[in-house]
Amino acid sequence: MRSFRKIKEAVATRLMAFLTVSSSLIVFFMITGLYVRSRPILSVHSLSELLFSSSWHPLRGEFGFLPFIVGTLWITGTAVVIAVPLCLFTAIYLSEYAPSRIRALFAPLIDLLAGIPSVIYGIWGLLAVVPMIKNQLAPVFGVFSTGYSILAAGIVLAIMIFPVIIHVSLEVLQSVPGEMREASLALGATSWQTVKTVVLRRARPGIIAAVVLGFSRAFGETMAVLMVAGNVARIPGSVLDPAYPLPALIANNYGEMLSVPLYDSALLLASLWLLVVILLFNVCSRLILVRVERSVL
Repeated sequence: MRSFRKIKEAVATRLMAFLTVSSSLIVFFMITGLYVRSRPILSVHSLSELLFSSSWHPLRGEFGFLPFIVGTLWITGTAVVIAVPLCLFTAIYLSEYAPSRIRALFAPLIDLLAGIPSVIYGIWGLLAVVPMIKNQLAPVFGVFSTGYSILAAGIVLAIMIFPVIIHVSLEVLQSVPGEMREASLALGATSWQTVKTVVLRRARPGIIAAVVLGFSRAFGETMAVLMVAGNVARIPGSVLDPAYPLPALIANNYGEMLSVPLYDSALLLASLWLLVVILLFNVCSRLILVRVERSVL
């Protein structure tokens, strides 16, 4: 009987190890598959030509991704700029100032934002954010805007990445030893001085990791951005201009016009870029969090 239990345990251990390795290899298989499918366009156009050309005319064989890359960076950067201060102060309040009753009430509500489908955020952006930019914000600056703009996409994306940044920042802030706070307060520092000079300094690497995770989450968002960004294939000049990010390009065009030579290869190359960039950001944030965990231990 004992030997039979050992056999079952060994089989279960090997089975779980196999499933774990298989799950991890999915990313490798995805990268390999996308690279193989994107090789035709790389054999015709150099990588620098694809990255730094702004001419996007698939019917003429011109696949310049620069407007889409710049649009993605504009929208993602705008979302991060809007989200980081709000998320950081929210995490500080919940960690350092809020009573346990308030924390127990609002923390689950913030996490609930992560479960809302992106198309709901997009519809909300269409009904609220786009008209607000068109009718109120753009006239203040004396410019015309349809409302479908980088700013609209940035606002929607900022709300979508709230749960990621707040949750990770809150965990990092709460991991700072209480003895450090007590020592600072015992020396006569106020609560805010303690937070600013002790807690935030100790938690800085983890907060950076939270921002990087939020950036990677926003970088690959598709549906909500597609609905409010405007989707105009040109390099934007301001946050009130429309933009066409890479995820929206792939979602709008894959399956359409694939009879055009190299069109599917170009879209799959864009998918490969997105996957690699998001993977790198996630790896970097994970390395930072591991460093924070080791410093706490």
